[in-house]
Amino acid sequence: MRGPESIVLLIFLSAIATVYVLEASLLVRFVSGKLALKRMQARMLSKPAILLHSLALLGIVCLIYSYFIEPYWIDVRTVNVATEKFKNTSLRIVQISDLHCDRTLRNEKKMVDIVNSLTPDIIVFTGDALNLPDALQTFREVMGELKASIGKYAVRGNFDVWYWKDLNLFSETGFKVLDKETVKLSKNGETFSITGLSCEYLRKGNYVFESIPGDGYSIFLCHYPDLIEEVKGANVDLYLAGHTHGGQVAIPFYGALITLSKYGKKYESGKYVVGKTILYVNRGIGMEGGSAPRIRFCARPEITVFDIEPRR
Repeated sequence: MRGPESIVLLIFLSAIATVYVLEASLLVRFVSGKLALKRMQARMLSKPAILLHSLALLGIVCLIYSYFIEPYWIDVRTVNVATEKFKNTSLRIVQISDLHCDRTLRNEKKMVDIVNSLTPDIIVFTGDALNLPDALQTFREVMGELKASIGKYAVRGNFDVWYWKDLNLFSETGFKVLDKETVKLSKNGETFSITGLSCEYLRKGNYVFESIPGDGYSIFLCHYPDLIEEVKGANVDLYLAGHTHGGQVAIPFYGALITLSKYGKKYESGKYVVGKTILYVNRGIGMEGGSAPRIRFCARPEITVFDIEPRR
């Protein structure tokens, strides 16, 4: 975690802790009757106390919402892209990312229904399959149920490389894993390419960019958004990433508390135009594993649809 993110998180947690310590202290004094009843009632109903009670109640409501509601409320985003590289055809790409499958099913089946209803030409997965090896079968089953008319492509995320490198994640899913590899495809006679770079090869980003074909529409897949400023003159029209989860917990008007990206909040989620390249950072479907709380707040799980059409 970067220094600024650690500081913001510490301030945020300290503010929450302060509210509940003060509220608990006030309630303990009221229940124990250490002050005269009328005086205590007056203090409990004073404007500062009412503000404190309201903040404490709001925190509880937000916690309930972030645990029981938002993690299951999938946001389907459509991004329209006009390009001069297509003349007579269009292309629909659906991006999913960061499933982080656990023992408990959450959005996986719902995701399959949504994605298949979108009738994509291409489905791309930008990494982080599992939180636990026990969820491997779930991941394989749901990924295998996804349907695309042209093909399904994936790159490995940091979880896939750090923890599950020895697991054959994509067996029988129909997904082709792109490791420093470009595939050339076509639709209605017009060609395009998809290049993938898994997390274990991040240091070879420049080499991969140089190897991307210089003609045709080009899509680049990487779990991290961190290579966007290295694209420079390469033929990358659309760079699709995940990893940040949109912060997973975000604050209104401020955004993500933590992104775990080297650029911090600069590319926290959504669409960015960097030079001639469109970067899109998907918030993902699942939630961080390990000891991290399984909550989302102001960072709904996301499926992204890219409709790429000829420029008129």
